Amino acid sequence: MNKRNMLAAAAVASIAVATSAQARDQIRIVGSSTVFPFSTAVAEQFGKSTEFKTPVVESTGSGGGLKLFCAGVGVRHPDVTNASRRIKKSEVDRCARNGVKAITEVKIGYDGIVLANSRKAKPTRITLKQLFLALAKSVPADGTGETLKDNPYKMWSDIDASLPKRKIEVLGPPPTSGTRDAFVELAMEGGCKKFPAIEAMKKKDKKRYKAICHGIREDGAFIDAGENDVLIIQKLVANPNAYGIFGFSFLDSNADRIQGTMVNGVAPEFETISSGEYPVSRSMYFYVKQAHVGVIPGIEEFIGEFTAERAWGPEGYLVDKGLIPLSDEDRKRIGSAAMAGAKLSM
Repeated sequence: MNKRNMLAAAAVASIAVATSAQARDQIRIVGSSTVFPFSTAVAEQFGKSTEFKTPVVESTGSGGGLKLFCAGVGVRHPDVTNASRRIKKSEVDRCARNGVKAITEVKIGYDGIVLANSRKAKPTRITLKQLFLALAKSVPADGTGETLKDNPYKMWSDIDASLPKRKIEVLGPPPTSGTRDAFVELAMEGGCKKFPAIEAMKKKDKKRYKAICHGIREDGAFIDAGENDVLIIQKLVANPNAYGIFGFSFLDSNADRIQGTMVNGVAPEFETISSGEYPVSRSMYFYVKQAHVGVIPGIEEFIGEFTAERAWGPEGYLVDKGLIPLSDEDRKRIGSAAMAGAKLSM
């Protein structure tokens, strides 16, 4: 194809994208169930305070949202995706293959991943090492981790007499969830590397190390409860013997019914998460498809609402919903970059 034909083809494709996108006058957002309540709050405020329609926000999980987001450009594809972990290089590459080349990353704040249970049960204290032993598919046969065995633990007290004498039953997110990704990386791996032989394996055989540290048991002790965190909370209330894994915001908004577990002696609280003292803390993001900015009405204005002090600032309405805010300096820097449409760099 000569240069003139290539330019003509590009123009036709651009017009096709613009025409199809103009058939939709409402922002479409997908992604993380953890970021969902924050994004929904901004969408509702945006719909009330501007002439634009309220964006449609779907909870699909971080991985599921990025898959939809990266599938292409045009009306059939979402404009924004939420994520409770940073986008992976493999996902950026998938986006690029499908024509999604200009992406703006917006880090919105912090969240803690909690292990929680019903307030009808006694409060629990646990270490990352004990949590790994409770949920790992394979566990060390001795204190070093030189040899492994299938997880034999049925009761929490089988791991340590200080833990509850109750069946291990944990309701958690599916593999498509950013919460699951962060949990295995921060909590499971955090406990796994307490064993010297496994820690040493990280440099020699990273693939095997990851398989051991990130492998969650499949014998019924860990129950894939889907992306609906509200449903997990309902199940915890109905079953005081069970624990659930989800973001701090859900614990914060349901504190009358459920309680967080202390991890390594630290309670999951606003202050301990923002300071990094709580060991299972992570960053949250949303990603914007720049090809849709200026085509789908209101995307720039939506970004402006999300990054306004009245939303994500220390006294903002998102903090009331459990968001742990960024520092003043980071909010200023990230907000300016977001409004300028800064391109993601890995």
